[in-house]
Amino acid sequence: MFKGFYTVATGMVAQQRKTEILTNNMANASTPGFKSDQTTIRSFPDMLMSAVSSTNIPTEKGFALKKLDTIGALNAGVYLQETMPNQAQGQIFSTGLTTDVALINGNMPTDAASGNAGQVFFRLENENGTESYTRNGNFTMDGQGNLVNPMGLYVLDASGNRMQFANDNIRIDSTGAIFDENNAQVGTLGVAFSNNPDVLVKRDNGLYNTIDGAGLPTAYGQAGVEFSMQHQYLEGSNVDAARAMTELMTAYRAFEANQKVLQAYDKSMDKAVNEIGRV
Repeated sequence: MFKGFYTVATGMVAQQRKTEILTNNMANASTPGFKSDQTTIRSFPDMLMSAVSSTNIPTEKGFALKKLDTIGALNAGVYLQETMPNQAQGQIFSTGLTTDVALINGNMPTDAASGNAGQVFFRLENENGTESYTRNGNFTMDGQGNLVNPMGLYVLDASGNRMQFANDNIRIDSTGAIFDENNAQVGTLGVAFSNNPDVLVKRDNGLYNTIDGAGLPTAYGQAGVEFSMQHQYLEGSNVDAARAMTELMTAYRAFEANQKVLQAYDKSMDKAVNEIGRV
């Protein structure tokens, strides 16, 4: 009975975690460049239960033959195995701001080991000098004229350097080249390429990092990597709000079903302790 009690509890924990992830997806449905998280729930490996018994053989000194009687398999519950971001392209929408730019995927090579398509990201400089990556092209300029993201991280150029401009009167073409008001090229937006984006560590605010902290290679000149940029546009979130709501209701109902079973176990144990135990 107690084993079933804890099995149901694992189901409740898994559904609660799934509900939290779906809620976060819906909360970021309007966040530029946000990639929805996908979950995978699987069961723990089943355990084979056996009972040790013995058979007394009538001999002069007595002999007990021990044996294992198979009872059956015991399911140990479920758990949320992993959470992976969906790297599909979001819809592009116009903002009219000169510091906004959308990164648009073209043909991407497929990673032979994982079967995943590659992904391109804007390059950012962290507070500690390392690089982070994002799909959110909602940039602005700080007081010193540096191009930064909404969290104040510096946007890097193709050479990995910070970009500083006299004003925000800039133009960005489809290749990432940046021009000032005199139509002179003053930089190129840095774009990094990951051949398997699923191995990146997803952080808050739409940022990604590599597991070992090493920088990703530049996307410029990579074989088979095609992308473009749309100035004064942003890439929207790829969250499907209707589907997320449906999955959220399904997870909620599954949580309720596990809760009802847990209450039934609780009543059974209460009866075993307070009524049967009196006899």
